[in-house]
Amino acid sequence: MPTAAQTRAVLRLLADGATIPFIARYRKEQTGGLDEVAIADIQKAEQQRQAVEQRRASILKAIEEQGKLTPALRRQLDAARDLTTLEDLYLPYKRKRTTRAAKARARGLEPLADWLLTHQQQRPDREADRYRTNDVKTRQEALDGAKDIIAERINEDQPTRQQIRKLYQKQADVTAKVVKGKQEEGSKYRDYFEYSERITRCPSHRVLALLRAEQEGIIRLKIAPDTDEALRRIDRQWLKGRGAAADVVAEAIEDAYKRLLAPSIATETRNALKARADADAIAVFADNLRQLLLAAPLGEQRVLAIDPGYRTGCKVVCLDERGDLLHDTVIYPHPPQSQQRQSLRTLTDLAERYRIEAIAIGNGTAGRETQQWLQSSPLGESVPLYLVNENGASIYSASEVAREEFPDADITVRGAVSIGRRLMDPLAELVKIDAKSIGVGQYQHDVHQGSLRESLDRTVEHCVNNVGVNLNTASAQLLQYVSGITPSVARNIVAYRSEQGPYTRRAALRKVPRLGAKAYEQCAGFLRIRDADHPLDNTGIHPERYELVDRMAHDLGTDTAELLRTPRLLDRLRLSDYLTDEVGMPTLQDILKELRRPGHDPRGAAEATAFADVSTIDDLYEGQVLPGIVTNVTRFGAFVDIGIKENGLVHISQLADRYVSDPAEVVQLQQAVQVRVVSIDRDRGRVGLSMKGVG
Repeated sequence: MPTAAQTRAVLRLLADGATIPFIARYRKEQTGGLDEVAIADIQKAEQQRQAVEQRRASILKAIEEQGKLTPALRRQLDAARDLTTLEDLYLPYKRKRTTRAAKARARGLEPLADWLLTHQQQRPDREADRYRTNDVKTRQEALDGAKDIIAERINEDQPTRQQIRKLYQKQADVTAKVVKGKQEEGSKYRDYFEYSERITRCPSHRVLALLRAEQEGIIRLKIAPDTDEALRRIDRQWLKGRGAAADVVAEAIEDAYKRLLAPSIATETRNALKARADADAIAVFADNLRQLLLAAPLGEQRVLAIDPGYRTGCKVVCLDERGDLLHDTVIYPHPPQSQQRQSLRTLTDLAERYRIEAIAIGNGTAGRETQQWLQSSPLGESVPLYLVNENGASIYSASEVAREEFPDADITVRGAVSIGRRLMDPLAELVKIDAKSIGVGQYQHDVHQGSLRESLDRTVEHCVNNVGVNLNTASAQLLQYVSGITPSVARNIVAYRSEQGPYTRRAALRKVPRLGAKAYEQCAGFLRIRDADHPLDNTGIHPERYELVDRMAHDLGTDTAELLRTPRLLDRLRLSDYLTDEVGMPTLQDILKELRRPGHDPRGAAEATAFADVSTIDDLYEGQVLPGIVTNVTRFGAFVDIGIKENGLVHISQLADRYVSDPAEVVQLQQAVQVRVVSIDRDRGRVGLSMKGVG
C-alpha cells in the first residue's frame, strides 16, 4: 500500500503532465520506486475520489434547492466515501415519477403511517377510520395507503438498504433454468440448464457465460437470497411490537422487500457481479496480451512468410531485414491441386534468391499441414521453420493501416506480410491490430468495452515502453504508444524521418512539429537510435542524465563511448559518489544496468516450433503424451496447441500436482509444455489434457 507521501508525489507528477511509464522509470526517487501497477492504481483511486466529490456536490445542491438539507443530513453526506452510500442517502429526495406512496401522501395518509410505526401494539381500526374521506372511502383503503408510505420509507432507508445489500453480497444464490424449448439451440450451455450456486463461489468466467446465455434467450437467470431471511432482517429494524398495527407494518415490510428493495438490490448486485467478472476477465486478457506482445522476436532477419490455404493456395512473401516486401507469389502444395514438387521448387528458388534465414508459417487453415510438408523437405532441414499465431492477421490486411503500407498489394499478400513481421517483431506488428482481435482473452466481447479498451491500451503502452522503440524503423502505430507521444505527433515523427532521413540523435526530435519540451522529456528515454551520434541514444538512459554519465566516464579516465564498449570499467565506480538531491541510488543502479547491456532487448530470442507427428483429432488416444504450446490462459485453465486443428484444454485442476488457484501461476502464453491426453470428444471437437506427472 503506497504511503501518503508516495501518493502525493504520484498525483503531483501526473498533474504536471507526466505519464505512468515515465514516472515508473525515471522518477523513482520521488515515488519511492512505485511500479506502473501501483501508479495506475493511485491514478484510478484519484479519479474515483473526484467522481464521488462531483456527485456529492451535485446531491448537496439538489437537496438544498428543495429546502431539505438539514445539518444532520449534510454531515451524513460529507461522511460518505462511496457513490453507493451517497445514492442511498439521496434516494428519499430524488425526483421520481408519482409513486403509490406519493399518491397516499396526497390523500393525507402520512400521519396514519407515522401512527402505525409508533403504536404497533395497538389496533389500527379506529385510527384508520379517522382518515376516511371522499378520496379514501374505506378503512382498508386508508391502511393500504399507509402501508405504501411505510414500504417506500423502508426502501429509502439507508441502513435497511445496506443490510439487504450485504445479505445479497454474501448469501444470494445465482440460479439458472433453461427456457422451455431452448434445449437444443442452447446445447453449449447445457451445464447451466439446472444450475444454482452461492454468489460468493461463482467465478468470473461462469458469471459471463450465464449472462451470455441469458442474453441469447437460452436460460432465465435469478439472483436472490432466502426471502424469509431477508424479511427477518428488515423485521428486526422496523417491527417494534406484536399488536394488530404490527401486523399491518409486517405486511408493509413484505411489500417493501418484494416490490421495491429486492428488484433494486438484485439489479445492483447483478451489476456489481458483472463489473467484478469484467474486471477479472479484463485482467486475464491484459496479462495474456502482455505475454504475447513481449514474445521473443526473431530480430532483423530475412523471412519467407506463408499464409496457408487449400483451394486458393498458400500466399508467399519474402521480406528483408526491415520487414519490407521483396516478392510475393502463390503456391498450391495441398489438395485439390497437390503441386508439392513444383511448390517446393518455387520456395527453394526464393530462399536462395532472397537469402532467406527463416520461414514463418501461419497457424490457421492448412498451417499444420504446410509445416509438416516442409519439415520433411530439404528446405525445412536447412532453414528454421516457425509456426506463427495468425489471429487478427485478416483484420490487419483489410485495415486502413495495411492499405497505407501496401496500397498496391492484394489483401492476401498483406496478411502474409503480417505473419512474417510477427515473427520478426511481435510487438511492432501486433500494435497495428485491435487487441480484441488477437484472440487471447475470454468473453472479451461481453465485458465493458470502455474498460477493456483502457486496460489493453495501458498494457500495450507498458510493453512498448518496457522494450523501447527503434526510432528509425518504428511505425506511427507503434510510436503512438511511446510515453508522451500522441497519434498526431507519431505521424509527424515518421513524416520528418521520411523527409530528413534517419534520425542520428534523440535531440533531433525537438525539431518535429508539435513535439514540445514536455513531450520530449516524456518520450526520449524510451526511443532508441542504433549507431547514433551520441552513444547513449541507443540505451534506456534519459538525456537528462547524459552529463552524469559523462562525469562517470571522466572519473574513470575515459569517455562515454569507451565506457559502453568496456563495461568492466564500471566495476571501479562508487555509485555513492554521484548521489544528489535529485539522483538517488535507484536511478544510479538503472544507469549502471543500461551501461552494462546497452541496447539489450528484454524479450530474448524466438525458438522454432516442434510438434509430434499428429495432424487430426483422430490421431489422438487417451494416455498419449505430446509437446504443445500454450495459446490462451483463462481463469479455468489453459488452451494448448498440440499440432492439430483443435486446441486442447488443460483444466485448472490438471495443471499441476498441487492445488492451483490461478493458471497464470503455472503457465504463460507461448510456453512450451508437455501434456497427456485424458479425454477426447470427437463429436464436439474437444480434447482434455493434463500436465500432472508429465514432463
